[in-house]
Amino acid sequence: MQSDARPIDRLLAIMAALRHPETGCPWDVKQDFASIAPYTIEEAYEVADAIERGDIEDLRDELGDLLLQVVFHARMAEEQGEFGFEDVATAISEKMVRRHPHIFATADADTPDAVKVRWEEIKAEEKAERRARRSARGLSDVHGHLAGVPRGFPGLLQALKLQAKAADIGFDWPDAAGALQKLHEEIGEIEQELGGENCDPDRLEEEIGDALFSLVNLARKLKVEPDKALRRTNEKFRSRFAAIEDGLNAAGTTLGEASLEEMEALWQAAKPRRPAD
Repeated sequence: MQSDARPIDRLLAIMAALRHPETGCPWDVKQDFASIAPYTIEEAYEVADAIERGDIEDLRDELGDLLLQVVFHARMAEEQGEFGFEDVATAISEKMVRRHPHIFATADADTPDAVKVRWEEIKAEEKAERRARRSARGLSDVHGHLAGVPRGFPGLLQALKLQAKAADIGFDWPDAAGALQKLHEEIGEIEQELGGENCDPDRLEEEIGDALFSLVNLARKLKVEPDKALRRTNEKFRSRFAAIEDGLNAAGTTLGEASLEEMEALWQAAKPRRPAD
């Protein structure tokens, strides 16, 4: 394997060697699209994590890991005679040129809003073409206004996309007040289920899901990105919990030995002081 080859060519050659049915890596050879998909999602999250932490060197490494996932999927498709990495790169290049006629053609789009409008128009044209191709191949069409929201998306993101798609055709609360009222309603249904003599776990799961969906909808109406908001709270929890551990260590005790009251006192002490009104 030539070390002086272009980095992408070297990576493609490495993946081909790993997937060789006779001399390749036993683990890599046995994988398929479905088994690799969770790793692809994980690597995308690790890219986001490096960005969140502001670690540019880690970002470089995580982007490499994500690129490996693309190469892995492309190699498996090539083995099936479907497409290869170059086809993937060609397809996305053509898509970017097609979706930016104001850059690569003669169309005008002087504002971000104008760009977005044209982008959505071109996406709609592409979807129609894709449906025609699927029909020609005898494949069932994924149809309906919400069909473009993948079921494989994380729950928060899927809820946000579904709500935004519904809002596009007017199925939406007129303001945040309606969304907030709906959230209170859903929380009330959780309380009602918990207050019953025989709490049904399946019903409780459904009610909690409804409340989460409503909370995402409220965030959307208030122009708050729900995943970002939750990540912010996660980091706050990490920081305050670390303060509990530090406080207990300083007192010569451990998490396992501490009482809930001791941990709560340290938690409250870790919260920032608010200025007096």
